Amino acid sequence: MKVLLTGADGFLGSNITRELILQGYEVRVLVVPGRQTITLDGLKIERFEGNLLQEEDVIKAASGCDMVIHAAASTSVWPTRNDLVNKVNIGGTANIIRAVREHKIRRLVYVGSASSFGFGSKEKPGDESRPYLSGKYHLDYVDSKYRAQQLILEAVKNENLPAVVVNPCFMFGPYDSHPSSGAMIVAVCKGKVPGFSNGGRNYIYVKDVAKGVVNALRKGKIGECYILGNANLTYQEIFNLIATTTGSKVPTLKIPSVLTKAYGWINSMLGKISGKAPVLSLNLAKIACDEHYYNPSRAIRELDLPQTPISVAVKDAFEWLKAHQYV
Repeated sequence: MKVLLTGADGFLGSNITRELILQGYEVRVLVVPGRQTITLDGLKIERFEGNLLQEEDVIKAASGCDMVIHAAASTSVWPTRNDLVNKVNIGGTANIIRAVREHKIRRLVYVGSASSFGFGSKEKPGDESRPYLSGKYHLDYVDSKYRAQQLILEAVKNENLPAVVVNPCFMFGPYDSHPSSGAMIVAVCKGKVPGFSNGGRNYIYVKDVAKGVVNALRKGKIGECYILGNANLTYQEIFNLIATTTGSKVPTLKIPSVLTKAYGWINSMLGKISGKAPVLSLNLAKIACDEHYYNPSRAIRELDLPQTPISVAVKDAFEWLKAHQYV
């Protein structure tokens, strides 16, 4: 069975590639022409150079494949409104849908985001039935992932698209080459996290997510969505875990929401003046003050989603970051 994977050189994509190989699939990856893909070096894969925004490239890339995993996305959150983010996340997904229809692909797994569902508290975490709430943050990244997911689900309903949606939560682990989530670990290790806000997130090991994504090729139900998550932790809890695991100083200062948002507002103003992306914009500050907790029980039950301890995920991420001189 041959699988086309988009976004293969990204943090999650690099782990999905390895999981596909481990499970015995032939892997073709769609990569940007001329791009360095260090996290894919040495892997037994077929490379196809093309542009996700060019429909013809995507259709050619899918030719001869049995299944498709669409993991490519722009995760940029600055500026908060960004045409390119929409073109990549929504337009690119539309091109994938056309390619799947053109070649009568047997199964498409679309990698969305848990933020496309309503979040909840630790006592009543959000699940796949909760309506979208994150529009209030006015970020094209989260809005575009929700809209792309709706494109997929509408095509399932109206065009019999053989698609499954998976929705990862916040991931830690190896091959985070930018880094993305690893930036949180780097910041704690370098003593750049003075304190914590009131909110929290659901965290999961990226290798568990990769397994859930690949398992969805065989076990996922057409038209269904699966939140891929594990532990609901406050920011105080995750910072303590990171500090303990990496031998760093534990942040102890609790920062009230009003100060977190004020700091974000100041950063956003400075970012607009300087043209440089702020570390914490007002939009991200608002997110940091909310509880983004989710229930992954459907994916655990139907996709055999593993639940590796988050301490293992953090340690694996830290070792990779250290080996590549980020810390």
